[in-house]
Amino acid sequence: MNKLLSILVLAVLIFFTACDREIEEGQVDLGYDFQPLEIGLFWIYEVDQTTHFGENDSEQTLFFYKDRIRSIYTNEEGEAVYIVQRSKSSTNSAWSNVLEYTLIQRDRGLVRTIENQPLVSLVFPPKNGVVWNGYIYRNGSEDEFELISSGNSIRVNQEESDDLVTYRDIRYEVYEKGVGLTEKYDEVLTYCSRNDCLGDMLIDSGFKIHMKLIENGKN
Repeated sequence: MNKLLSILVLAVLIFFTACDREIEEGQVDLGYDFQPLEIGLFWIYEVDQTTHFGENDSEQTLFFYKDRIRSIYTNEEGEAVYIVQRSKSSTNSAWSNVLEYTLIQRDRGLVRTIENQPLVSLVFPPKNGVVWNGYIYRNGSEDEFELISSGNSIRVNQEESDDLVTYRDIRYEVYEKGVGLTEKYDEVLTYCSRNDCLGDMLIDSGFKIHMKLIENGKN
């Protein structure tokens, strides 16, 4: 009788331990709300773009992007694919469509594909100091990204290189909890490498694009 009672007590303990473990795992915050995904969500960015065509030859343009999740479908791998429509405006009022891209949560990573170029822009959970290959889905290409977390805001350093002689490559993105992408900065330049200007950081070609969120919501 005592032996049977002991077995029953052990079984009950195992059952409740398993339940507690399932509850704890279910309550783990993976940080998916750093990039909310839902049909109708939109983000409006103020964009400052400078294109360098040659030495002392550049053009600066100011405009707005509006990204809106317009639909969702399930692909052959069973993944939920969110289609984002990007529109452009010079006045933040009259919009014209420029492209569509997709967002997928895959293997605890956020895959953003624009013009057939997939990029793992974020990983979950977004832990401070985590490093990953942002180009892992680009046929063996590599580009090491690093995540810097400060609570409800995280920054992904995609590249931070400048040899002060031949090139400059600075790229990063900022995400906020419950909002998504709030800032994106790309500056990719080549400097003049002739003997008469080598080391003078005279821009020969390249571009700079700075996007900052000014409005977001759902419609």
